[in-house]
Amino acid sequence: MDTAEASLLVVDDEPNIRELLSASLRFAGFRVASAATGAEAVAAVQRSRPDLVVLDVMLPDADGFTLVKRLRDDSDRDKIPVIFLTAKDGVEDKISGLTAGGDDYVTKPFSLEELIARIRAILRRTGGPADDGRLVVADLELDLVGHQVHRSGRPVSLSPTEFKLLEYLMTNTGRVVSKMQILDHVWAYDFGGDLSIVESYISYLRRKMDSGAEGSPKLIHTVRGVGYVLRRPAV
Repeated sequence: MDTAEASLLVVDDEPNIRELLSASLRFAGFRVASAATGAEAVAAVQRSRPDLVVLDVMLPDADGFTLVKRLRDDSDRDKIPVIFLTAKDGVEDKISGLTAGGDDYVTKPFSLEELIARIRAILRRTGGPADDGRLVVADLELDLVGHQVHRSGRPVSLSPTEFKLLEYLMTNTGRVVSKMQILDHVWAYDFGGDLSIVESYISYLRRKMDSGAEGSPKLIHTVRGVGYVLRRPAV
């Protein structure tokens, strides 16, 4: 029985990066195919429509921007989300990538945790199979449909605001989000930009998640001067 979260296509002409990335994404729970050229990527998409493409911009036979436009010209494949990988971090390059039809733009070197978090966020946003109504990180499970949270099988009672905050942190697992980002997403600045409300709710959320979960690792971490991050425990 196939229990993969989603089907991904990794396109990169550097064998080491392609193999490492493919192996890491499989370990994270995805089904992964790979390609080294634009031609191979087109054939792979035609052969088995992936749920998302991780695409290097610089390929030996075509640049990634052109390749995405080619895929976008095919109405049967125009909804496949694409994350660009590139060594170029200029604003103009990012604008070109997003204008070409990319859904996100990640510069090398990159964090695997961050890339995986972005993949899952895009799949949820685009309605990919990873969006089954549940978010799971270690022993923490959030049910978006039933509006329930469990930690180590134990129900955790959260207010609507606490639930939305936890959902945002889990959606961005492995990615540090600032207090301002949290305030914008969870409260939409209803509190006039008062960042202390974020600190208070993070404290409430930690207390409720950790209560009765002795022995379970801490999941929400503070990154001083930056914000907060929900991380999977080290194995």
